[in-house]
Amino acid sequence: GKLFRWPDLQHPAELKPLCECQSFGVADGPTVCCNPYHFSRLCGPESPPPPYSRLSPNDEQKPLDLSDSTLSYTETEATNSPNVTPGDFSDASTSPDAVKRSHWCNVAYWEHRTRVGRLYTVYEQSVSIFYDLPQGNGFCLGQLNLENRSETVRRTRSKIGYGILLSKEPDGVWAYNRSEHPIFVNSPTLDIPNCRTLIVRKVMPGYSIKVFDYEKSCLLQHTAELDYADGPYDPNSVRISFAKGWGPCYSRQFITSCPCWLEILLSNNR
Repeated sequence: GKLFRWPDLQHPAELKPLCECQSFGVADGPTVCCNPYHFSRLCGPESPPPPYSRLSPNDEQKPLDLSDSTLSYTETEATNSPNVTPGDFSDASTSPDAVKRSHWCNVAYWEHRTRVGRLYTVYEQSVSIFYDLPQGNGFCLGQLNLENRSETVRRTRSKIGYGILLSKEPDGVWAYNRSEHPIFVNSPTLDIPNCRTLIVRKVMPGYSIKVFDYEKSCLLQHTAELDYADGPYDPNSVRISFAKGWGPCYSRQFITSCPCWLEILLSNNR
């Protein structure tokens, strides 16, 4: 990983295997994956070390030093590395077996205050959401048409690129930034309980973040709902903006001011 992607990598605990890599961490497996493009970097010190990392007791008490998280590389995994696009990212809403499976989320794509296209229902454990790719299936935002787009939206759409990989895992929902530009994330489980300040996390290219924590969500359901200034509070909604941030630290106070963003509506069925 240090040789091919991240020269500033300090510890294996900063890495997380991507969900489509089936060989990593398998006990007594015949092969061990060492493809650096099958990994992502964990975003932020609050992300716990993955369970497979071997940390000393002293190291476990130290937060990850990710202060210098500006990456010196360009994410080009689709062209310069083995294909890591998850297989069979079918449009589950039109799949013959769709009625036999329960979905775990719906994805809505917004441009400012306008929802563009239909809700995309996700049945598979992971889904790729991108602007335009020559290979692989998933939710292609570039095919969603809207008349009279502003120039700001057009510029931001061009930055979506490979987009994100969204995966449902045992501990929660993870988002991996596959694009060449940062994404910005907010969810109820990323916010600090009983804090009225909106928390928006910046996720650089090549990084992953747990956008929704099931355990924290169960605890939050027993607390009083907060009155957010930018609209109703949804305990099962994750919001992801491409390239443009919002909130107290940015000029855009509300996500509806962002040119291109996603609303991940999680199902109550885990």
